[in-house]
Amino acid sequence: MKKIDNNILTALLGVILGVLLTMVTLKMLPDKKFDGDYDRWRKLNLILQEVQKNYVDTIDMVGMTDAAVEAALSELDPHSVYLPPVELTESETELAGNFEGIGIQFNVPNDTAIVLSVIPGGPSEKAGLTQGDRIVLVGGRTIAGNKTPQDSMVRMMKGPSGSKVKITVNRDGTLIPFEITRDKIPVNCVDAAFMIDDRTGYIKLSKFTRTTYKEVSEASDKLVAQGMKRLIFDLRDNTGGYFDQALMLSNMFLRRGDMIVYMEGLHRPRQDFDADGRGSLKDIELSVLIDEGSASSSEIFAGAIQDNDRGVIVGRRSFGKGLVQEPINFSDGSGVRLTVARFHTPSGRCIQKPYDKNYEYDIYERYAHGEMTSADSMKVDTTSVYYTLKGRRVYGGGGIMPDVFVPIDTTKATKFFINCNKKATAVRFASSMFDRYRGALAQIDDFEKLSDWLDGVGLEAGFLRFAKDVDGLVPEEGEWEKTRDYMMPQLRALTGRFSKLDDEAFYRFYLPVDDAIQTALKNPSKID
Repeated sequence: MKKIDNNILTALLGVILGVLLTMVTLKMLPDKKFDGDYDRWRKLNLILQEVQKNYVDTIDMVGMTDAAVEAALSELDPHSVYLPPVELTESETELAGNFEGIGIQFNVPNDTAIVLSVIPGGPSEKAGLTQGDRIVLVGGRTIAGNKTPQDSMVRMMKGPSGSKVKITVNRDGTLIPFEITRDKIPVNCVDAAFMIDDRTGYIKLSKFTRTTYKEVSEASDKLVAQGMKRLIFDLRDNTGGYFDQALMLSNMFLRRGDMIVYMEGLHRPRQDFDADGRGSLKDIELSVLIDEGSASSSEIFAGAIQDNDRGVIVGRRSFGKGLVQEPINFSDGSGVRLTVARFHTPSGRCIQKPYDKNYEYDIYERYAHGEMTSADSMKVDTTSVYYTLKGRRVYGGGGIMPDVFVPIDTTKATKFFINCNKKATAVRFASSMFDRYRGALAQIDDFEKLSDWLDGVGLEAGFLRFAKDVDGLVPEEGEWEKTRDYMMPQLRALTGRFSKLDDEAFYRFYLPVDDAIQTALKNPSKID
């Protein structure tokens, strides 16, 4: 949800204060004192009524009311929000069904649309848009810095499948044009499911939608039929979703009576949620991958697995969102998502991290403090100690701490690699390969055949030529040797995604350079 500009909010509060002072001076307020809670809320309504009756210019009462509601909710936690009709519809559509468009999520702070995430496998990701891109032009129309309403931006980007839209983004000061073909945006949550080796399966879950339990069940059944004894369950960058799906997913792995999570709030008595013992994967060895992008339902699942000593958590500290949002919808299509309780793991840890003044910049501070590269730099509240079922120590303070830490590897980030990332050179090269070999790629549905095909098309030479001719990027002496073993699997993954194997090809090619998966494979998946 976009935030109210501070200047606008200040002006609005100034208008309200001025009107209130005028009302007091002219004795326009009723004699009744504002003693009880009802009168305190009535005060806001009276102020808005007086503004409407007395303000010097025409008032946009819808906008002003929305601003007042947003300002009031901003005094609560960061996740209690007001959603205007367009944003409410989008938030529900993303988790519940399909829609047609370009497949991104964005926010509009400071009058510029910033890409928050691209939907895996969607048109924008395939075209090369990435998180953090600033959208400047849509269809030739400037939308940055000119107060374009967010709902207008959404309408410009959405459209029927097969139609094209030109989008220009600002990426680190460089303007990059993209032509994106709109499509039906799938909300499938299992991005990939395949066997890594004879006994180890891999499932990548991107979100918790209405179909999560069904999709994971179907995927795991196929893997078990192929001999899976161990599962690497990837929840990295999974921001959560429906709570009931997290419960059902946890239930698949836990024994009867194992607690999954409990919730509690001032007006909500404690409620425990336990496994019923009928899960289909209770005997499968389990490693769960998390990182700073894993939140909400992902943390409920990871916390339940960790506190019950059911599996090993691998990666970096999760985001730390453990608040229960209750939807309150209104007749005009808008709604409020109000925090009513907090989630706690079975050992008693509160998943929610403190929401202080640095809440919005917490992830950036983790980078600055070295937490992403060193386990010793992780913020651990050693005064908040809890114990798992087998007596292992775990700590509170927000988020789920991994059992096995995996740092971000910065050693491969040469200048050439960084510049290629800035210009999305690898992604656009893969797209050019698709344009050139569309017919061949469309026929490949076997991973080994795809790997052989990629070996024969001169991928490495073609990429270096593309980087030089199109983006003017040439690796300095020794740079490609340092970057090659890391970048080539990415090029194969990005190009392979255009085959019939889609995301499965991407994740399978990326395996050799995925440090978290390689770490999980080398470490036990059982807690002794």
